[in-house]
Amino acid sequence: MLKQKFQNAYHDLLRWRENHISERSFILILSFLVGIFTAFAGLLLKWLIHLIQWLLTNHFASDEANVLYLLYPVIGIFLTGLFVRKVVKDDISHGVTKILYAISMRKSRIKPHNTWSSVAASSITIGFGGSVGAEAPIVLTGSAIGSNLGSFFKMEHKTLMLLVGCGAAGAIAGIFKAPIAGLVFTLEVLMIDLTMASLLPLMISCVTAAAITYMFTGIEAMFNFHQDYQFEFARVPFVILLGIVCGLVSLYFTRAMNFCENIFRRYKNPYTKLLIGGATLSVLIFLFPPLYGEGYDTINLLLDGKGYGDWSMTMNNSLFYGHPDTFILYLVLIMLMKVFASSATNGGGGCGGIFAPSLFLGCLTGFVFSNVINHFGWTTFLPEKNFALFGMAGLMSGIMHAPLTGIFLIAELTGGYEMFFPLMVVSVSAYLTIMLFEPHSIYAMRLAKKGELLTHNKDQSVLRLLSTASVIETDFDEVRPDMDLGDVVKTISKSRRNLFPVVNANGELEGIVLLDDIRNIMFRPELYHRFRVSKFMTSPPARLSTNQTMEEVMKVFDDTKAWNLPVIDENGKYKGFVSKSKIFNSYRDILVKFSSE
Repeated sequence: MLKQKFQNAYHDLLRWRENHISERSFILILSFLVGIFTAFAGLLLKWLIHLIQWLLTNHFASDEANVLYLLYPVIGIFLTGLFVRKVVKDDISHGVTKILYAISMRKSRIKPHNTWSSVAASSITIGFGGSVGAEAPIVLTGSAIGSNLGSFFKMEHKTLMLLVGCGAAGAIAGIFKAPIAGLVFTLEVLMIDLTMASLLPLMISCVTAAAITYMFTGIEAMFNFHQDYQFEFARVPFVILLGIVCGLVSLYFTRAMNFCENIFRRYKNPYTKLLIGGATLSVLIFLFPPLYGEGYDTINLLLDGKGYGDWSMTMNNSLFYGHPDTFILYLVLIMLMKVFASSATNGGGGCGGIFAPSLFLGCLTGFVFSNVINHFGWTTFLPEKNFALFGMAGLMSGIMHAPLTGIFLIAELTGGYEMFFPLMVVSVSAYLTIMLFEPHSIYAMRLAKKGELLTHNKDQSVLRLLSTASVIETDFDEVRPDMDLGDVVKTISKSRRNLFPVVNANGELEGIVLLDDIRNIMFRPELYHRFRVSKFMTSPPARLSTNQTMEEVMKVFDDTKAWNLPVIDENGKYKGFVSKSKIFNSYRDILVKFSSE
């Protein structure tokens, strides 16, 4: 009875909304709600991470290595893995990739548990020292909030896609206090089309999430950066060179991350993964404590430090403490090991993203680059703090293939708005460099390899929204190989098609009969019992498979110049035909829906 009352009230709410609030106005209301919920989710995640880290590490002495660095990360990964397997019972890794997949292949529907599971899992992972970021989990959380809120109110697919983007934009805007970066990230990384219908909801979510975060944490930028040196145009060549270095470091990070993921993918037992990932992460954090957690404390030290006295604090708790001559070597080793620490965290069973590792690695890259140039005296002085800032933009642009996100995010994170020009130069240089080697970002390449990535290319996007199964036609009359011409003529007389699949007793396609091929004999009754189908059937130009993507199907059509092609399943059984006319009609229907505002 109670359930029925709830359902009646729910349907009354939907009808009231449809009768009193226009679709466009309601989307704006939903985008506002998404911004609110996403901001509070981000605040909760950050609070949990900082609480766990403070409880675990606030008593550590700064002048010696601590053996607990060997223990905490393993405990964190173990607890996270246990939570995911026993409570969530679903894969919640690769948050941004999951959003791209939901947009591309699942009609923007994200499972309800993603509204909270990533927050819980990543807070445990990062709080205990996992060397990953909280941003990708909160982006998945925000997108899940948008998707499920839209689904609750029975919004159509196009609106769900927009609300997914609103959730992602609000997540970035809230957790980084960067509303412009949140908007740009959604357009650039998630590839939500920029139209007047989409711009306003995205902006509302971004502004709302950022405003709520301002209310609780203040309006100060996330990182303390004070511009001690004005940018000089004479340094542009070195900014370009830094961009190229950032592009190559991004390539190293991307390739090494994929290499490590492939290794962990070989093992099915979660405890084997835990052993490998936990041991690797523990040793790395013990040797290089800045790899503990997100690494934002290290970024603040390098951006806000007044000199070596402040910068050397990155060596606290490490075996390198008290050896100032190894400082740059120490940072270089951290740069090389960061990707393995992040991979070990996620591969071992943890939950986190690569936003923070990108910023961390970029900061170290820019700092080391400028320090080395200054050491050899190859030019006038390069301010390490400024170049650390540029490096953050360069790595963000390179790893994520998102130069605009890198520019605006770093400007908003640090308040370094006066550095827009060099930030643009380093971002473009890094992006162009990695594009020579990797056409897709680390997020998108997993889907691109499977042909499941939705892009700004409308033709490709519409094809990916089509499935081979959705365009199969099954109204072709079948004939058997042992039928004679007379039986075939009877079949033709009742058919509206001029093509007939030849299917044997096992349901396998042996060939096809074209009406044009037998037109010269089909009106000669004296030949009806002389010819069997097996004699005059022909082979089709190609055979399609039910698991082929529509892009692959269209390539086969282009190669064969055929108009109709048969489809078989993975067992070789005949399923039907796909025709160009059917594809074109379906393509047009989706394109109209996909493109309309």
